[in-house]
Amino acid sequence: MPSESQIPTASQAASRRFATRLALFYGTLFGLIGTHLPFFPVWLKAVGIDASWIGIITAVPAVTRFTVLPFITGLAERRQALRGTLIVAAFATAFGLALVGTQHLPLAVFLIYVVTSCLWTSMTPLTDAYALRGVARYGLNYGPLRLWGSAAFVAGALACGLLVDLIAAEQLIWVIASVAALGALVSLGLQPLDSPKTAAAPTQGATALLLDPGFLAIIAASALIQGSHAAYYVFASIAWQQSGLGGLTIAGLWSLGVLAEIVVFALSPRFKLQPALLVVIAALCAVARWSITALDPPIAVLAVVQLAHGLTFGLTMVGTMGLMVRHVPIEVMARGQGYLAASTGIVTSIASISSGMIFARYGQGVYYLMAAMALSGGLIMWFSRQRLSHPHSAASGG
Repeated sequence: MPSESQIPTASQAASRRFATRLALFYGTLFGLIGTHLPFFPVWLKAVGIDASWIGIITAVPAVTRFTVLPFITGLAERRQALRGTLIVAAFATAFGLALVGTQHLPLAVFLIYVVTSCLWTSMTPLTDAYALRGVARYGLNYGPLRLWGSAAFVAGALACGLLVDLIAAEQLIWVIASVAALGALVSLGLQPLDSPKTAAAPTQGATALLLDPGFLAIIAASALIQGSHAAYYVFASIAWQQSGLGGLTIAGLWSLGVLAEIVVFALSPRFKLQPALLVVIAALCAVARWSITALDPPIAVLAVVQLAHGLTFGLTMVGTMGLMVRHVPIEVMARGQGYLAASTGIVTSIASISSGMIFARYGQGVYYLMAAMALSGGLIMWFSRQRLSHPHSAASGG
C-alpha cells in the first residue's frame, strides 16, 4: 500500500461514492456466481447432459482464464479502459447466458458457453484491478469492499436454492441470466478513475512480473489452493442432491461457507500476520477440509466443515491480495491480476476435467486429490515466504 502522503487527495464524498458503486458491482458480480456456481451443473443435469460433459462444460471458464483472459486484461490496461471493458463484458455475459438457456444439446451449450466465458471470466480480475487502484487512490481497504460480493453470493445462492423447490430445474438458467442482466445495468454506474501517468512502465513492469520468482510463487500457490476447490464447485450440489438434500438445504450449506468468508473479509484489516503466512494457514485448512469431505460425513459434520470455506477461500484471497499490493506496481495491476487468474485457470481446468472422471468412478474420493493440491500450494508459499518479505523486489525493478 502507498503511504498516506502518496495517496491522492480526494473528498470523503468521492471516496464513499466510489466504494458504494464498487460494492454494488461486486454484489451483482458475485450474486451471479452465487446462482451460477451451485446450480448451473444442476441445470445441465436437468436438461439431460451427462457427468462427463458436465465436467467439460464447467471447466470452460477455467480454460478461458489462461487462454483468452490475459489478452483481455492486457488490452484493457494498455488502452486504459478498465471500466469500459467491464461494461462490455457485463452486457456480453448477460446475452450469452440467455442464449445458453435456449440450448439443450451438449455441444451447442459448450460452444456458446465458450464464447460467453471469454469475456465473463475477465470481469473478476478486472474488477479486482479496478478496486486496488481505487484502494490506492482513496486509502481504502480491499477486504471490506470485497465482502459485499460474498454477501451477494449468499443471497443469490439462497434465492436460487429456494427456487429449486418451486420451479423446474430446467428453468434455473433464466434465474442465472436475469442476475447477469442486473449486473450489466449496475456496471454503467462504475466511477471513472485517473489513469496511470507513465506509458513505458506498464510494458516493462508486465515483463518483469513473469521473471520474478516471488510473483510466480504467489500465483502458483494461490492457483493450487483455489484450484483445490474444483471438485467442490462442480460436484458438491450434485452429490448432496443425490444424498436426498433439498435445494434450500444445499443453498444453506453453500451459504454457511460464504458467511464465514464474509467474516474473514470484514476482519481482514485487523490481521497482523504476513500475507504469506495467511496463505500457508489457508492451505493447511484446505487439506483438513477436503480430507474430511472425502469421508462423506453426515450433514451435521458437513455443516461445520463448510465454515472452513472462510479460511480455504477467503483467507487465501486476503493473503494473495496483500501479496499482490506489495509486489505488483499499480500501473500493471490489471496484467498481474490477469496472470493470477490465468494460473488459477490452468490448475482449475485440469482439476475440473479430472474431477469429472474421478467422481464418476470414486465419488467423494475425488476430494483426496483436492487435499493434495492444497498441500502443494501451501508448501510453495512456505518455502517462498522469505523472498516475499521484500516488497516490489523484481517487478518494480528494485
